[in-house]
Amino acid sequence: MKVVLKIGGSLMKQADTLLNAVSSHFNDRERKVKIVVVPGGGIFANAIREAGRTYSLSDEASHWMAITAMEQYAYLLNDRTDLPLIDDTEQIPDGVSILLPYRLLKDTDELEHSWDVTSDTIAAWVAQRIGAMLVKATDVNGVLNGDELIEEISARELEIMGETCTDRILPKILDTYRMDCTIINGTYPERVVAAIERKPVKGTHIKGNI
Repeated sequence: MKVVLKIGGSLMKQADTLLNAVSSHFNDRERKVKIVVVPGGGIFANAIREAGRTYSLSDEASHWMAITAMEQYAYLLNDRTDLPLIDDTEQIPDGVSILLPYRLLKDTDELEHSWDVTSDTIAAWVAQRIGAMLVKATDVNGVLNGDELIEEISARELEIMGETCTDRILPKILDTYRMDCTIINGTYPERVVAAIERKPVKGTHIKGNI
C-alpha cells in the first residue's frame, strides 16, 4: 500500500512526534506500507510571501522559492526524526520517507505557478503520480462549517465553499483525478494512523470519485 501524508506547517512543533508514531506503528506490521511525507511550507513559505510583498516577486520566482521552503521543512523533519529523504518517486522505500520535491517538480513542471498551488495540491499530484491514498494532517479536525465538522464532502462541494483548510486548487485536482482525501488533526497521531488504515476516524473525507 502507498500513502502520501501531507504534513502542514501548522504542525511544525508536533511533527516529529507524529512521524515517529506513524513510523513506529507501521514498521511493526508485517504488511509493507510505503508512506511518502510531503511537507508544507510553514514559516519558511511565510518568509517568501513577505519577501514577495517587499520586493514584488513574480509568480514564477515565488513558486520555485516556495518549493524550496517545502525542502527546508523536509530537512527540519529529517533532522528531528532521522527518517530518510527521497527526491523522486521511482524507488520509494518501505516505511516512512520524506520527499524533497524541488527536483521532481522542476523536471515535470505540470502545476500552475501561483500561490493557489501550495503543498496541498502538490501532495495530491504526488499521490496521483504514484497511485497512493492521500491523507492531509493539519492542526484542525477537518473542514468546518462554522463550528461544525463536515465529516464527508465532495471535491466539487468543497470548491464551492471557497476558503477552507485546504488550498484553492486541491478540490479541482481531486475532482480531475477522481481522488479522495482525508483531512485529520495531526496533533492526535492515533487518528492519522487510523486514517492510513482506512478505519473510521474523526476528520473530513473529501470524495473526488462521485
